[in-house]
Amino acid sequence: MLSVGASKVSLSSLSPQALWKRTNRLEAYGPELFRLSDRKDAPLLLAPTHEEEITNLVSKLVTSYKNLPLRLYQIGRKYRDELRPRQGVLRSREFLMKDLYTFDASIDAALQSYEEVRAAYSRLFDELKIPYVVAEASSGDIGGDLSHEYHLPSSIGEDMVISCNSCSYVANEELALARPPSQEQSVAKARVWRGVSKDRTSLVNVWYPNVPGLSESDINTHAIKSVVPELDSSMEDSIAFWTQDSTQESESSRKVLKLINVVDRRMSPTVRESIKRGSHPQQLPAGSNLSVSSIKIETITSSEGGQLINALRIRDGDNCAHCESGKLKVEKAVELGHTFHLGARYSKPLGANVQLRENVLTPMQMGCHGIGVSRIIGAVANHLADEKGLNWPRAIAPFEVVVIPGRSVPDEDANLVYDQLVGEQQQVDAVLDDRAESFPGR
Repeated sequence: MLSVGASKVSLSSLSPQALWKRTNRLEAYGPELFRLSDRKDAPLLLAPTHEEEITNLVSKLVTSYKNLPLRLYQIGRKYRDELRPRQGVLRSREFLMKDLYTFDASIDAALQSYEEVRAAYSRLFDELKIPYVVAEASSGDIGGDLSHEYHLPSSIGEDMVISCNSCSYVANEELALARPPSQEQSVAKARVWRGVSKDRTSLVNVWYPNVPGLSESDINTHAIKSVVPELDSSMEDSIAFWTQDSTQESESSRKVLKLINVVDRRMSPTVRESIKRGSHPQQLPAGSNLSVSSIKIETITSSEGGQLINALRIRDGDNCAHCESGKLKVEKAVELGHTFHLGARYSKPLGANVQLRENVLTPMQMGCHGIGVSRIIGAVANHLADEKGLNWPRAIAPFEVVVIPGRSVPDEDANLVYDQLVGEQQQVDAVLDDRAESFPGR
């Protein structure tokens, strides 16, 4: 962080919910927010990230473009109410994170800052000597229109990274694209995967081919969320949540239910038409007491850009969309770092403006860049451990050398070995284990 001219700050773990309302993230962030109130009933939350807080702070301190660029970072605890914490520090509700926030007066300057930080991140992961990959990524709940993730390929990873064996294309599963076959047969038999919206009023039907080898686990929820952003992909039993309102006694108390059909590009024209008309027999869940005529139905067959929808996950061997001969490889990975170009996503609603000339104000252009400190510890430990135990890279090892005296070794000899290792120039980062207790064995 010092190499990119950043200054260290410390932000509070408690954040006012009012700030998050101003950026429309309080509800959009979802159930991962820890919410609470103080003794005066002021609504607060435990910060899962600090874009609102740092932008609000800078908006009060910086008013002129002459004070930019500004780069501020912190290393602190974050809190997210994860649905399924796992693998110790890899995914937990409380974790240690390094985050950097950059502020610039123009888009060009912000993009230059973005590339400088990316270069610093690459130097860091190079020094760790781990086989990381850099993938194009979605900005997700953070926002912005440019994003990259730093991944360590690992069998314990939760993310999927797709790379080409012929060109330099690497992307995470949310953004990855495969080239469709030149001639794709349409399938007349359909299966349905069902999801529900975050407000529980919309049932999302994803129609995909009923062919051997395909199952619900092949549905790419990232692709579905790109056309149905309100999808709650964390739900397992979505049907129960969607239909519960239909049992309300009062007609006026019921929510208006909606059905959203997302149709995979492989489905035949006949199936597409029956889905649009609402006449397909699988349109509603089995046992539902609802009728199609009482529900608002929307059918989606293509993205905003006009591309037909591929509702299925990319598989090993699919054709690369960025070169002629490349085949795609899919592998699990652990996300260690993430960079975002935010633009004016936070500076505009929070009034973080600078004056360019008299009576001319413009929102600051921002970036945010995170590294999961505690996650790196868990990922590297798992990746480099061998039959003898942990095997740390020199850059993050607690010590390079531990001097452990034997039972019959005089203290003076142990001290001499330690002094020679360390020396006046502090050439070796060493520690002397001079405890009276026996060193524990395995």
